[in-house]
Amino acid sequence: MTLYTRFAAHMNLALDALVLAGDLPAGLERRAVTVEPPRDPSHGDLATNAAMVLAKPAGTNPRALAEKIAAELEKLPEVASVSVAGPGFINMSLTDDTWRAELGEILKAGENYGRSTIGSGLTVNVEYVSANPTGPMHMGHCRGAVVGDALASLLEYVGHKVVREYYVNDAGGQVDVLARSAHLRYREALGETVEIPEGLYPGDYLKPVGQQLAAEYGDKYVGAPESEWLAQFRKEAVAAMLVMIKADLALLGIHHDLFSSEAELQAEGKPEAAEKWLREHDLVYDGVLEAPKGETPEDWEPVELPLFRSTQFGDDQDRPIKKSNGQWTYFGADLAYHFQKAQSADQLIDIWGADHAGTVKRIVAAVQALTGGKTRFDVKLVQMVRLLRNGDPVKMSKRSGNFVTLADVVQEVGKDVVRFTMLTRKSDAQMDFDFAKVVEASKDNPVFYVNYAHARIASLQRKAAEAGIACPSSDLSLLDTEELGLVKLAAQFPRVVEGAAAAREPHRIAFYLYDLSAAFHSQWNAGNDDPQRRFLLADNPALTCARLFLARAIGQIIRNGLGLMGVEAVQEMH
Repeated sequence: MTLYTRFAAHMNLALDALVLAGDLPAGLERRAVTVEPPRDPSHGDLATNAAMVLAKPAGTNPRALAEKIAAELEKLPEVASVSVAGPGFINMSLTDDTWRAELGEILKAGENYGRSTIGSGLTVNVEYVSANPTGPMHMGHCRGAVVGDALASLLEYVGHKVVREYYVNDAGGQVDVLARSAHLRYREALGETVEIPEGLYPGDYLKPVGQQLAAEYGDKYVGAPESEWLAQFRKEAVAAMLVMIKADLALLGIHHDLFSSEAELQAEGKPEAAEKWLREHDLVYDGVLEAPKGETPEDWEPVELPLFRSTQFGDDQDRPIKKSNGQWTYFGADLAYHFQKAQSADQLIDIWGADHAGTVKRIVAAVQALTGGKTRFDVKLVQMVRLLRNGDPVKMSKRSGNFVTLADVVQEVGKDVVRFTMLTRKSDAQMDFDFAKVVEASKDNPVFYVNYAHARIASLQRKAAEAGIACPSSDLSLLDTEELGLVKLAAQFPRVVEGAAAAREPHRIAFYLYDLSAAFHSQWNAGNDDPQRRFLLADNPALTCARLFLARAIGQIIRNGLGLMGVEAVQEMH
């Protein structure tokens, strides 16, 4: 139990006492009651909205109710003072011993400090990356990969069972293009001089695939009609691409539990099953789409198609699940895929590129319909990353074969730099990735700044050992107000973790670690102006031990937070 959950329990007991005293009616809904840090730290350590939330349903004045709640809270030995502000907000200041005790809890819990059970019993399917299997991972895929993987780790940390899934789009026209491109490389491997025409994939990454096909089939398919080799080449080329994709993702420390094939989904009749279910529930009907807005194309003619009633769920028009040629639309196949996922998970999360923003509303509507609204479904949009080198754009184009691969970037700056950087902004905000900036040793580079804090803490432990400073125990009463301020920030970590998991926003961990590191650096730098503020004091071993205890606790939280991000905490900076 964290300090914040403990005080939430204290709040419930205080309210129970008021019910027993007849000051509050029994059975009031308390879910909206919060206990959290006040926006202005000068107001105290904790604030609660209990009186503001409960006064109206209780039929009483919020200020008067706040006074009664405050009187109950003042009885707690952990509380130094309670005040009522404005119309009925309650602020509490805790005793210094409470914060010292929390410092001990951080080190006692170690790597488990911040873990939660709020997700216990719920399975969450997180689908991320899901790039078309037509080539290696490039930086256009990187951000979504990191956001999805960090979110999955965060959800596990708060108790969820998490399934990491990759949806392989191997049923569309793009894999036919891949097969044709591989066929050209196959002919090339057999000695033919080939030119890659417009519309096929020109990248050299397909040369080994062509060589493999040549070794397997010889010249059997050189002059054969496409109908004889397309399906087999498509299958083998996709398999080769997935081997490459998995290897690229492993460079980032990313491993999926499940790779689901769109082609297999369709072969098993899952879209038909979803359509049948939807028709039985009057959510799909045969109808004609409205003509395109604006100038109608000359060749447009009304065609009856099976339409999903997405307007019932907030979409601006009903959506076709099949094309006029009988093939499934992307939406139709996607609908069946999500129907399948919902059979084995309580909650679904998709990590999508921002270019798919227009389809979010309809797929959310579909999942709501298919699950009767019982399955929470979140789509997190991820903006593209603009690659720069010393401020100049780095051009990339997957189709031209000149794209910057994920492997190249990881090799240049390292896995941890890439992962941390991808989480330094909210996922739907634009991001620049400058090769020079992300390795810069400055406060403006969060990757460096957080790692530097941990490295400083590690150096303290080494220097203390070299100086023969042993700390069998620590007198934490020697820590002053400023140092306890660092403890107060550290104690927010479990609350930040739970908030980030609930909001599906792993970037909050990066933001928090930057703030915590900044506070630690400030404490460290105070020793430059006043030698008595230094962590290691040769003439005061007792105070040194107390400060080392504090530093170890901060280091533990930094490691815990970096671990959630898939980043290793460094022991020293070079």
